[in-house]
Amino acid sequence: MSARAFGRVLAAVTIASVTIPPVVDTAWAAPPPGLVASAPVDTGAHGPSEPPSESPLSPAAKAFGRSIKLASVRRHLERLQEIANANGGTRAAATPGYEASVAYVADRLRAAGYRVTLQEFEIPFFHERKAPVLARSSPVAGAYLPGVDFHTMTYSGSGKVTAPVQGVDLVLPPAPNPNSSSGCEVSDFKGFVRGNIALIQRGSCSFQIKAERAQAAGASGVVIFNEGQPGEALADRRILLRGSVNTSGIKIPIVGATFAAGRELSAPGTIATLAVDAESDPGRRTRNVIAESRQGDPDRVVMLGAHLDSVMAGPGINDNGSGTAGVLETALAAKDLRTRNRLRFAFWGAEELGLLGSTHYVAHLPAAERAKIKLYLNFDMIASPNHVLGIYDGDNSDTGLDTHPPAGSDRIEKLFQSYFDAVGKPHQDADFTGRSDYGPFIKAGIAAGGLFTGAEGIKSAEEAEKFGGKAWAPYDRCYHQACDTLANVDDGALEVNASAIAAAAHTYAYARDLPGDPVAPGPAGGPRVKEPRVGAPRAGGGLGHDHRHEPPGLLR
Repeated sequence: MSARAFGRVLAAVTIASVTIPPVVDTAWAAPPPGLVASAPVDTGAHGPSEPPSESPLSPAAKAFGRSIKLASVRRHLERLQEIANANGGTRAAATPGYEASVAYVADRLRAAGYRVTLQEFEIPFFHERKAPVLARSSPVAGAYLPGVDFHTMTYSGSGKVTAPVQGVDLVLPPAPNPNSSSGCEVSDFKGFVRGNIALIQRGSCSFQIKAERAQAAGASGVVIFNEGQPGEALADRRILLRGSVNTSGIKIPIVGATFAAGRELSAPGTIATLAVDAESDPGRRTRNVIAESRQGDPDRVVMLGAHLDSVMAGPGINDNGSGTAGVLETALAAKDLRTRNRLRFAFWGAEELGLLGSTHYVAHLPAAERAKIKLYLNFDMIASPNHVLGIYDGDNSDTGLDTHPPAGSDRIEKLFQSYFDAVGKPHQDADFTGRSDYGPFIKAGIAAGGLFTGAEGIKSAEEAEKFGGKAWAPYDRCYHQACDTLANVDDGALEVNASAIAAAAHTYAYARDLPGDPVAPGPAGGPRVKEPRVGAPRAGGGLGHDHRHEPPGLLR
């Protein structure tokens, strides 16, 4: 997670908090949990032979890519938009909008002849039913703006209270360096009046501890405000404080606030109204959709995926209806292919809560089943309105990160580069950080790659010259917002990326030599090593932010 991403926390969960219920198979008697079944292995007699190693894409693969029509891909986006419109404007995991999205994708895949499994798992769920309220009635009346001056802590309790605001061991003005321990000790609440709203300063202990101490002292609500020291970016302890408490135990409303709001609320005689109306469920169930072809060698799996969920704030048509639509249309187009290798398509749940669906899937594959997956291709945000055409940096040559992609990931990058070169489209590397659903796969040593067109990062002047669009503006100005609708999709980026997905799927479906196969030795008997490209541009303007998720906010 990038530093910028960490400072903009919303709904947060940890991987460790996920409990694992059984897989629910809704279409076939699937063997656990590799989701493969025995079938005659196709020898490739009905498909094209493997292209030469120096030419990653065969003419047949290119033709298959061109067969993907923009209108067909957009129809999936239109359906996802309709689903969101009918379900409160969201398709977030474990909501009715998500369940309708699952049904749509699963039904289309079943109708195409795929073996479809719905894999269940549990997530800690949090949703605000109404906008929160924080307002002063004395000594001077005034209201604070949600998302600007204050923010509901994830897993806050619900309630509405109007009461005096009582500071708890505050350090005002703040010290030059962070040193506040406000609310960390039971003794800090000596003399606290039950029923008051506790005003607590950030520092020294977790938000959870501060909230627990305040609740035990009889506080009717809690405002935790930033400590007050200036700094750069997230080091600035004056900005809006976001975060979370644990998923259970806190029953009173809790919000984070800017230093300015907290200082104002600390004035003697302040009376405030605090209201939060939220729903929490630490054991809410949601599902992945896994679809497998009936052709090809079940011991050589080519896997493609995209996350199906949106954030709670919007319909998620670019993020990630676009990736979903591209992968789904590829699957539908491939339904009659007599492939050499087995195709598997995944539509992940709860990616926006921290890659929970893909993490569950990979973590519960036996080693033998994991070894059958020869590569994983991920597609997350492939139609950003101010896009670049980003390819995950599988050889780690351009982005300068201290990461070590699994062997074979460089070959996937080269394949996508070849496709974009063949169709005359510019491209650049995107940071291969693990912050989307390929993350659990690369941690498991599975070769991976994919495409990405940018999120909240800022497009550089160099990128604007190369790809068009507006310099010094976000790749996606509606990232994680209600405006991520059909109007937030660039058709040109959607079309070329959807075609690239199909071309890659076709290539690997028929390949004898897959990226996850053992690497042949180099000329001197050692491993093949690709030399870094000196002076190549890094993915600029924040493209490396990849995809922001919401980490646990138990911060100091």
